[in-house]
Amino acid sequence: MVDRDGAAAHKADGAGNDMSMEAIVARFSDPEAIAGYEEGPVRYVPGLADLHRMTGVLLAEYAPDDARILVLGAGGGMELKALADARPGWTFVGVDPARAMLDLAERKLGPSAERVAFVHGYIDDAPEGPFDGAVCLLTLHFLDAQERTRTAGEIRRRLKPGAPFVAAHVSCPQAADEQQRWLSRYAAFAVAAGEEPERAEKWRSVTAANRNLMLSPEENVAILEAARFSDVAQFYAAFTWRGWVAYA
Repeated sequence: MVDRDGAAAHKADGAGNDMSMEAIVARFSDPEAIAGYEEGPVRYVPGLADLHRMTGVLLAEYAPDDARILVLGAGGGMELKALADARPGWTFVGVDPARAMLDLAERKLGPSAERVAFVHGYIDDAPEGPFDGAVCLLTLHFLDAQERTRTAGEIRRRLKPGAPFVAAHVSCPQAADEQQRWLSRYAAFAVAAGEEPERAEKWRSVTAANRNLMLSPEENVAILEAARFSDVAQFYAAFTWRGWVAYA
């Protein structure tokens, strides 16, 4: 399930600092909470549209014109729509634990929804594949290192040999002073993009309270390598966000 308010903390809205998966899914099963979800990511994730565009470029380096792509955290449909529009021959499996967000994705995709098989659940509920590529954007930061490694391994197991995997999520240095500096910049960007200062500060504070989920870039690379991905390379960096491409 993608972070639809643009930050790891936002999934805990209405649940204090509770970052459990149950609290996250509950928030994004609330129609009121998801009604304007698209406004959040563009305010909190610098270059979101370009991140989607780069994801398609990286997948297309190896994925054929008739590729079948696994999208984990597909609720809302923003990346699905971008990929479907860019590659009319691709089909997709979109997986998300929040049914309401999958319904929203289907509406957003319009006629392109015919090219997507929606799966309500987690990575273990996804088809076995093999897939020509996989995507997980703004999602893996909800998992601790152990579960993140297991999930990455399950994604890799479903890919064809050499198939690309694109991931992007919260990641920043672990030293307290550096982390606070980057979190402040993250909030400042949101305000510059139109967010209310009080709300931006709220999410900065809640995100800071869940620092155990904000692994360093080096730790995230190590997780992908532990999941047996090869040639891991960072392609995106935007304040508290990082993106990597790796190969099965």
